[in-house]
Amino acid sequence: MKKNQTLWIVLGIILILVIGFVYFHNSFITSEEDIDGKWAEIENNLQRRADLIPNLVATVKGYAKHEEEVFSEIAAARSRLMGAQGAHDLSAASSELDSALGRLLVVVEAYPELKADQRFAELQDELAGTENRLSVARLRYNQAVQIYNTRIRRLPGSIVAGMRGLEKREYFQSAEEARELPKVEF
Repeated sequence: MKKNQTLWIVLGIILILVIGFVYFHNSFITSEEDIDGKWAEIENNLQRRADLIPNLVATVKGYAKHEEEVFSEIAAARSRLMGAQGAHDLSAASSELDSALGRLLVVVEAYPELKADQRFAELQDELAGTENRLSVARLRYNQAVQIYNTRIRRLPGSIVAGMRGLEKREYFQSAEEARELPKVEF
């Protein structure tokens, strides 16, 4: 009788451990998919922004033909954004493009007739909407990464994460240059 009882206790403990492992394994898969989906949302919004930029630049070029340096910077930053790989590269390229767009908007301030142009106003509104979507997507991504990183570091999840070789994910962070306020002079 005592051997039978011990066997059932051992089988119960093994069953609890197996169920716990399966639970954490599946929850990590769900978290990884959540992070990947939110990352895709960031990439989608960055692509939308990159697609709007040539139209915005073309509109501004009609008014400010001699501002080639700004247009070249925007083109180069856009190319780097399109070729970026990973959170770190993508956030650095995005910050560089933000900076170049800031310089473009400084140029726009010098051309009042451009600011009144209907096409430019529509493009600027589209770009502002995209920037808002991008901001929300970055926030959601970073929240998902925070939850995931916390779960893989806390017990008992850290045991399962260690067995699966899971590592912390990178947050989407802006580059140092993006934290500086652009200088607008009139």
